[in-house]
Amino acid sequence: MTGRPTTVRRAPGKLFVAGEYAVVDPGNPAILIAVDRYVTVTVSDPGGPGVVLSSDLAPHPAHCRWRDGRLGGTEPRDEQLLHESFTHVAAAIETVGRLLAERGLPAPALDVSVSSELHDNGTKFGFGSSGAVVVATVAAMAAHCGVHLTRDARYRLAMLATAGLEPKASGGDLAAGTWGGWITYRAPDRAAVLDLACRAGVEEALRVPWPGHEVRALPRPAGLALEVGWTGTPASTSSLVSGLDRRTWRGSASHQKFVETSNDFVKAAVAALEGGDGEGLLRQIRRARHELARLDDEVGLGIFTPRLTALCEAAEAVGGAAKPSGAGGGDCGIALLDAEAAQDIANVRNRWTTAGVRPLPIRPAMEGNAE
Repeated sequence: MTGRPTTVRRAPGKLFVAGEYAVVDPGNPAILIAVDRYVTVTVSDPGGPGVVLSSDLAPHPAHCRWRDGRLGGTEPRDEQLLHESFTHVAAAIETVGRLLAERGLPAPALDVSVSSELHDNGTKFGFGSSGAVVVATVAAMAAHCGVHLTRDARYRLAMLATAGLEPKASGGDLAAGTWGGWITYRAPDRAAVLDLACRAGVEEALRVPWPGHEVRALPRPAGLALEVGWTGTPASTSSLVSGLDRRTWRGSASHQKFVETSNDFVKAAVAALEGGDGEGLLRQIRRARHELARLDDEVGLGIFTPRLTALCEAAEAVGGAAKPSGAGGGDCGIALLDAEAAQDIANVRNRWTTAGVRPLPIRPAMEGNAE
């Protein structure tokens, strides 16, 4: 890439604080935080035609060409790699490409390189790496092509790209990666926005309101320290969420109770954050943990693993609050502890290590991807 103009954008990963599972349904609130681990995307003009995709997690670059607005590999091995390693990157590029086409601009030739801090030797932490790479790719490609996008437009393009691949994905990781910091988030109706973009075009989908959708910044919790523990076991959010459908849970009385309870404790947690009520926030996080445990006992998803249970118990033993972050089944858990109680924080970290949970030096990323 030496000597060629380059555009670099990065997007942070995310952690769910409360509201996972319920947020999958449009309009239900959740709280997330962006974390200071990033996916960085670098876009430059290539040495030849087409699009070249590379990543620090892929064995070699994928050489692609545009075909009727879609990317396809130039050789069979490129096509295979495109679907194995670059699915989300390609979706982001194609979505921005649709916007360019609507504006009368040609599909660009690009060299797109991805590097990630959201993995450990190829094993994901559970920070929403696919969402972060979509957000960063949208921002980098649009900027490189001279297209100015508002923060909201970047999120919407990322949502359109993601929903086309994963219709059940809430997009909370996209919002956290775009806005940064602590946020409250409500997902749009993904089927409706995809239909809108199909019928009226991407440009129109960026312009009109998306019913039920909300993103709002929240203050940091008063007097509390965020601690993050990694179980070392990756989990599949899409598989766990789909598991609820296979068990005919969605639409049941249990589902309705879960959503109502989740909405109540998320709203109360938002009020506690905005009111500077640290103890009130801890109470709501404990409610969130107990409701996830009730769901797990009733449906048998495997949200709580022994390591995640140990993570929560260690935090509550010193008066804190903890829970799995996201779909559970592995990945990370979070704890909120008294920020002034250094010995308690050290004790929790030691208990986590003994239980096989790795404390991670994670802090909130107070800004999303660069303009």
